[in-house]
Formats: sequence, C-alpha cells, structure tokens
Amino acid sequence: MSKALRWSERWFRFGLWIVAVVFASFLIGLGGNIVENLPRVEQRLTLDSFLDQAAAERLRSEIEAAQQARQTAQDAHDQAQLKLNIARSDASTARDTFNNWLATRRATQRAEQDQELIARTGELDALKAAERQALAAVQTQQQALLDQQQAESRARQALSDMREAAGERYHDELRGQELRVFGYRLALTLPLLAVAGWLFAKQRKSTWWPFVWGFIYFALFAFFVELVPYIPSYGGWVRYVVGIVLTVLVGRYAIIALNRYLERQKQAEALPDVERRKELSYDVALARLGKKVCPGCERAVDLTNTAIDYCPHCGICLFDHCTACNERKSAFARFCHACGAAARS
Repeated sequence: MSKALRWSERWFRFGLWIVAVVFASFLIGLGGNIVENLPRVEQRLTLDSFLDQAAAERLRSEIEAAQQARQTAQDAHDQAQLKLNIARSDASTARDTFNNWLATRRATQRAEQDQELIARTGELDALKAAERQALAAVQTQQQALLDQQQAESRARQALSDMREAAGERYHDELRGQELRVFGYRLALTLPLLAVAGWLFAKQRKSTWWPFVWGFIYFALFAFFVELVPYIPSYGGWVRYVVGIVLTVLVGRYAIIALNRYLERQKQAEALPDVERRKELSYDVALARLGKKVCPGCERAVDLTNTAIDYCPHCGICLFDHCTACNERKSAFARFCHACGAAARS
C-alpha cells in the first residue's frame, strides 16, 4: 500500500479491496453453480441406453433360467452322487463279506453250501447292478449340469459381446457430449474473460475499481479453475496446445505493453523538466520516491546523498530549495517541510 496515501485513505482502500474480494467470491460461487450444472442440459447417458433392450432382456432371462436349471441340476447331481457313494459302500461291504465266506467254504469243502454260494453271488451281482445304475444316474446329472453351464456361458458371452459393441457407441457419444458441455463452458467463460480484459485495460483505475477487480478475479477463476480442468485431453496434446496459445497471447501482450511503456518513457524524458513534473501524479511521485527510485524514469537513485538534486539517468529535478527559507526539499512536495511555505508551481 502506498506510503503517500493518507492514513484514512489507506484504510478505505483496504476496505475497498475487501469489497472486491467479497464481490469476487459471490460471483465465483454463482459461476461455480452454473458451470457445475451445465452437464444437466444434456441427457444423462448410460451403457444400457445403447443396448438392444429386447435382445438384452431375452439374454438376461436365459441366463436367469440357466442359473436356476444349473442349480437344480447341481442339487440332483449331489443326490445322485450320494446314492452312488452308498451303492459303492454296500457293494464293497458285500464283496468283503462274500470273500470271507468263500474262504471259509474252501476250507470246509461242504457241498450243502453250493446253494448259498449261488445266492450270495446273486446278491453281489444285484449290488453291482445297483452301483452301475447309480453311476449312470450321476453321469446323467453331470451331463445335464454341463449342458446348463454351457447354456449359461453362451448367454453370458452373447450379452458380453452385445455390451462391448454398445460400449463403443456409448464412449463415442459420451466423448461427444463432453465436448458439447465443454463448448457450453467455453461459451460462458470466454466472454467473461474478454470483458475482464477490457475492464483491466480501461476501468481498473476508475471510481468503481473494487467491482472491476472483483469481476476480473471472478473471470480468471472461472477460466482457469472452472474451465481448464475440463479441457479434453486426447493424450495430453490439447492441454499443451492450449497452454502454448495462452503463453503466446500473454507474452505478446507483455512484450507490446513493455515496448509501449519504454516508448512513453522515452518521450517523457525528452520533455522539459517542468512539464515532466507536472505530468507526474503527486501520489505516484511520492510512492516512487518512497521506493528510492526516480519518479520520472523509475531507476534506482541514492536519495540519501544530499549532493544529488537531479536524476543522473533522466535529468529530472528531484530536490530544490524553498523560495521562502532556502531549505533543501523534495521538488515534488507541495509545501516546504521546514517553514510550510507553498512550493513554487
């Protein structure tokens, strides 16, 4: 804050900067809500929107039916497997019993046991037949289970292929929608940035400067925070190109502004000393002197050296003497600091 300003004016300016920041914060909040809600102008896209709903529903029904049939087949297979295990256990037990009995018969060689041998052999054959029948039932259920698993797999694969084909269309449309929404954001923020540029160039020192600077901050925030993150990437090259363009534009403006400033300084330094000091604002001159630079050319000058009355760079008068008391004083002061006499014009 300039040391040339009055104490009250400093605080007034500080309060006006607070007004500018508060004004910008409310604009940023409003702009953020608008930018955030811009995607709602487009229909919300989902992958299912690009599917053949009738075919997809049919495949889902097939998958659900196949799942139920697979579960039924799995239950039947488990029951058949349990029966097969029981049949194998019975046949194994009967075989062990028969082998023991047969060993005893061979030892005794009793002829009356021939009928029992035939009966036991028949029982063993019956158990083996039951075991084979249980095994056949298990194999049948295994085949049914495999059929249902394959049917479910085919339906899932068909649905997956359909979703993959729909996914390509979905991503293409989503990319197009993102570009359209970005276009909406761009159409909203670019005019704000253009207005902010005009205000910065023409109105930043006007009476209403707090609102001007508040709007400028808002426009910069809307562009660099609300817009830049939504710039399509396309591998990153779009953002790099945008960064290059912005850098070139800002750099070009800075170069032109610098050249204009140097040209104005050159023209000003060619004017007579009295005219140059008249064109300098009192507050600007005191502010530059407070920074220990020449008010005319803004180059560093040793103001503590009492032997220096003129700028060694541009020749403008920095110190003169009071016409009333002959005290050395600043050439830009309106009154003498020693006697209070008005400075000569």
